[in-house]
Amino acid sequence: MSRFLAKKYRTLDAYVPGEQPRDKRYIKLNTNEFPYPPAPDVIAAVNADVLSDLRLYSDPTAKALKDALASYYGVGTENVFVSNGSDESLNFAFACFFEDGVAFADLTYGFYSVFADLYGIDAKIIPLDEDFSIVPEDYLGLDRGAVIANPNAPTGKALPLSEIERIVASNPEHVIVVDEAYVDFGGESAIPLTKKYDNLLVCATYSKSRGMAGARLGYAIGNAELITDLELMKYSTNPYNLDSLALRMGAAALTDSSKAYYAEKVSEVIKVREETSEKLAALGATVLPSKANFIFVKIPDISGGEAYKKLRDRGILVRHFSKERISDYLRISIGTASDMEALVNALAEIIKE
Repeated sequence: MSRFLAKKYRTLDAYVPGEQPRDKRYIKLNTNEFPYPPAPDVIAAVNADVLSDLRLYSDPTAKALKDALASYYGVGTENVFVSNGSDESLNFAFACFFEDGVAFADLTYGFYSVFADLYGIDAKIIPLDEDFSIVPEDYLGLDRGAVIANPNAPTGKALPLSEIERIVASNPEHVIVVDEAYVDFGGESAIPLTKKYDNLLVCATYSKSRGMAGARLGYAIGNAELITDLELMKYSTNPYNLDSLALRMGAAALTDSSKAYYAEKVSEVIKVREETSEKLAALGATVLPSKANFIFVKIPDISGGEAYKKLRDRGILVRHFSKERISDYLRISIGTASDMEALVNALAEIIKE
């Protein structure tokens, strides 16, 4: 770092994204990307006319996309915020709502601790249970806001909607943010609860179940006043936070035909996830039950770091975390059936060794 960097940022521990290889020789199961391309309507939405209009600024109000999301989820347009990936929604939520502090799990999405440090927010870190579950009672009657990834990452475990509601209802004076990046793979969305509770904000993304990680498109749904707060942050930093292509593709991903396409592909991911979990368990691996597009796996008789290296040597990328509680685990994204067959075969060889 330079000698000019502000002192308050010199100890910031930045988020470390998963490896993005520059070549295509790896089976890439490390960043929870969708194994299928976007829906045909999404691809068709980018044409010569749209590209020629790139000389113009994108719509800062994102009206067409907000209208489409509002219709899709049965809420008002005033209840929708759109962002440059869900990370931007989360970033603004931390800036807006956690002046009194925030609570989140010890093992969860790594950006939460980064945002807390960035804004100097007092963070209460709540350990997961021994089986890596969030304990709802730990989040009741907090003296601060909270952010809950549901399903959680990197574990893949999810709370039922009834428990999310219990947490939200018990903290009426503080905002509860529910991060639903993986909800379409088996979780229960809390979006319907936003009509009942003015302290609930649900963040979501196009990066997972809609196969548009490269488009950097996310959104948040909540009470209109919460959305106004997020808009204040957006217009104070970057009014044109989404480009014209992402806005058009985002709306196209919500058509009836796109909905049918994604439902089919998500079902395939879930099927492959369950089949892979069973095969790995048969090899003696510990596999946590997952409601996400990844599984959290402990390979017998080998450390997580060593298993990661051996898989990488075989051309398969997975994610390994060095935190003590989970250092023997691997987070493995669900790819195509052939991708996962290659993974299982590679791990069978590694275990045999």
